[in-house]
Amino acid sequence: MQDQSFQLLLNGVPYVVKASPYDFNTETRFRVSFNGSEDFIFTYNAAVGRYVAIGDETSTIPDDLEVAIAERLYSFV
Repeated sequence: MQDQSFQLLLNGVPYVVKASPYDFNTETRFRVSFNGSEDFIFTYNAAVGRYVAIGDETSTIPDDLEVAIAERLYSFV
């Protein structure tokens, strides 16, 4: 799987998202940045049925943006 780049427009705010897939054990995870931000790690969470951001700094991602990114990542896998 190749690196992906896509644009989102949420609540009038444009986002340019870059996602780089990598393998971790037996799952695909993504390093994701938006609008030049630091990288966030997204992993699939079966309990919620979508990709979610993990780590200490994830609270800085707007909730609607996290969901929109998760939906797009799911379409890549």
